[in-house]
This record gives sequence, C-alpha cells and structure tokens, in this order.
Amino acid sequence: MKEIQHYIREINDFPKKGVVYKDISPLLGNIEAMRLAVDKLIANLPHQNIDKVVGIESRGFFLATLLADRLNAGFVPIRKPGKLPYKTYQQKYDLEYGHDQLEIHQDAIQMGEKVLIHDDVLATGGTAEAAVKLVNRFDAAIVQLNFIIEIPFLNGREKIKKQQVFVLQD
Repeated sequence: MKEIQHYIREINDFPKKGVVYKDISPLLGNIEAMRLAVDKLIANLPHQNIDKVVGIESRGFFLATLLADRLNAGFVPIRKPGKLPYKTYQQKYDLEYGHDQLEIHQDAIQMGEKVLIHDDVLATGGTAEAAVKLVNRFDAAIVQLNFIIEIPFLNGREKIKKQQVFVLQD
C-alpha cells in the first residue's frame, strides 16, 4: 500500500492565489488509506480514555467521527457561524487567507471530560487555537490535537504550543 502522503493532492491557488490547498479527497476515497490514517492517529494517542472527539468543520469531521467510533467516544462538531441549531459559544480567529469564526454547542462537553481535537490540516494554527479556546470554556481536559497534515513554514504549532500535538507522518 502507498504511504498516506501519496493520497494528499496539492492544488495551487485554491481557494485564492498563493495558497496551496491540501486535498484529502483521495485519502477519503481509499478505504485502506483511510483506515491506516485512523489506525496511526489512534496509535499515537496517549493511553487515556477519551470522552469526546471534537471535529473541526468541515474536513475534520470525516476522520473525527471514525476516531470517535473507534475510541467509543462521543463526537462534537465545531462549525462555522449559523450552522448549529442550539445555543453556542463563539470564537473568532485568523487563518492563512482571512478571518472567520467557529461555534460549539454550549452543552456539547461536560466539565472534566477528556477531549481529543481533530482537524485535517495544521496551517497557521488559528483554527486549532480557536477550537482549544472553545473547549477550554467547558473546563475539559484536552488530551491531544491531531492532524493529518502540517504545513510547517506557517508555524501553526506556535499558537497551540501548550497542547500535545500529533501530526500523521509516514
């Protein structure tokens, strides 16, 4: 089987000029590659019971739900504004090509629960930092943030340096 990196397609100038988009669609389309990615993410998770897996919209949802199932944990979506129907907490953030905001339901996580945060790409760290701030509102324990891909030159780890981070590597 090819290594996971071979299932990541790069698309230049998307969503705007100068950005190299990391497309995980080929990974998601290959069941062996997707299973291998989930296996590796779980294998590199500290040996703790996870209560909730938080997936960040939208590409973070794909593997976060699989991780939640494998870890026997609940799944919590963090979404863009106006996408969640119940009362939410909001957090603004910067990303590599603009500004945005994330939201989480106010009853999504219980105090003291152990949480894994998952997204597909760690770039500037703005999205991950916003997710950490949202989860911290619940006084939950963030066990780890994990990602499929990292774009190191954007220094995203700096914004989440107090957290345990794992990036899938082949």
